[in-house]
Amino acid sequence: MRHFKLLLLAALCFSAQNLTAQDLKAFEKKVTEFTLANGLHFIVVERHEAPVASFHTYVNAGSVNEPNGRTGLAHMFEHMAFKGTQSIGTTNWPAERKALEAVEAAYDRLEAEQAKEKRADPAKLKALSAELDSAIQAAQAYVIPNEYPRIIEESGGAGLNASTGVEATNYYYSLPSNRSELWFLLESQRFLRPVFREFYKERDVVREERRMRIESNPQGKLVETMLATAFMALPYRHPTTGWASDIEHLRVEDARVFFEQFYVPRNMVIGVVGDVDPAAIRRLAERYFGPMQDRPLPAPMHTLEPPQSGEKRAAIETPAQPFLTIGYKRPAQDDPDDPVFDVISTILASGRTGILYKELVRDKRIALAAQSAAVFPAGEYSNLFLFFLVPNSGRSLTELETACYEVIERLKNEKVDATTLERVKTKVRASIIRQLDSNTGLASQLTWYYMNYGDWRKLFTALQEIERVTADDVQRVAKRYFTTTTRTVAFTVPPGGATQPAAVKPAPSPASPAKPPAPAKPASPAKKEPAR
Repeated sequence: MRHFKLLLLAALCFSAQNLTAQDLKAFEKKVTEFTLANGLHFIVVERHEAPVASFHTYVNAGSVNEPNGRTGLAHMFEHMAFKGTQSIGTTNWPAERKALEAVEAAYDRLEAEQAKEKRADPAKLKALSAELDSAIQAAQAYVIPNEYPRIIEESGGAGLNASTGVEATNYYYSLPSNRSELWFLLESQRFLRPVFREFYKERDVVREERRMRIESNPQGKLVETMLATAFMALPYRHPTTGWASDIEHLRVEDARVFFEQFYVPRNMVIGVVGDVDPAAIRRLAERYFGPMQDRPLPAPMHTLEPPQSGEKRAAIETPAQPFLTIGYKRPAQDDPDDPVFDVISTILASGRTGILYKELVRDKRIALAAQSAAVFPAGEYSNLFLFFLVPNSGRSLTELETACYEVIERLKNEKVDATTLERVKTKVRASIIRQLDSNTGLASQLTWYYMNYGDWRKLFTALQEIERVTADDVQRVAKRYFTTTTRTVAFTVPPGGATQPAAVKPAPSPASPAKPPAPAKPASPAKKEPAR
């Protein structure tokens, strides 16, 4: 998922050394960058306060890159991340490899019979399904469960994890700095020779996650519906978890093709932060990652979201607590107005000091919760400025929606006062110290900014951009983008013939009609334009 930048700006401070944005030159002295011959880029930051090092691998591939009919593939790699290598996690790799090949052959025979559809022989389908189960069990017999993470934990590793987002997949953990070579050995083997061990077992886990997070979760259903309604063309409409029918039919060969297309050195960046010697890190990088084959970058996506020509509304029936989401189309993160959206989000929904909380939750008691996100679900392409609202007991969604629009209209018609703007900027500075004073956090930020902007130094200039936002900017952006034409509304209603809330039409702004935002050009995967 795209990192919401007002939180991510924490790396600007590098607070252990009490740095500020003006200290870029001092910070640069602690940073060493190099690129291997195959295109894999490394960012190394020396922090010698403790004998530990954090490692972060950022792969520029997420759910937005999945082909139609194969959604959920990017998420599968998160689940396969720590299954081991050809020498770790197996009692006998040559035998296991043959067993895994037998699994695929059995699956091919089953799918061939299933493809006959109405002409398929039920008895043969049953027999082939049993054959597949038997082959999977035979391959499982060679697996040493959790050996990969056990080795890391026994070596003092901490924070071992991976995450899948809309536009990226991340792998990260920390080790004592004198165990750095272990990280290089383990991480490189996963990318040099992936084994796809226990693929179908993990596929079932992914399917269960979807059932829990979306199908059995009203909020998950609502967000999925919001995205599918708001976006017609961009793959933001697809859930990161994947569609159920796609997940159930994912095959190892699908994963292999995805891996070969997107897990290429030039589409990855690695951050190392901690008590390390940059020269030694480079030698290890050459030794372990140098053998990775240099392959072409994935082709850029050319799909653009067509301009929205009117409000969209969608309702989800559920007996649970009602929820309301409102999304406005906004330009991609490389747009000059991107920092203005960050400021607007903080003005509206920065905890108890946000306008939405003070008016809808505290004063009018219309809402139990009122939040916003400046970028949703990610920022490389045109996306949404999202409001998420929960009505108070006895208050209707229509009442809550109307009250939200009143706040938005006031943002258009009344300039934000200087005190509020300064409070917002002070809040950003405070979040700098609170959010990321860790090696892990800094490694994450460096890799994200490098891949999304082509230069980690954007960490420093982003704060300056926030500082330059004015009250006029806030009003101008609100007028231009928070319009009925760019709006999508999704909400829950109780089952049993309930009618959806009527569309609310707030008083128009006295300003001239705003033009809808133009679709953003897709950025090249090689080097994203300044944009999560």
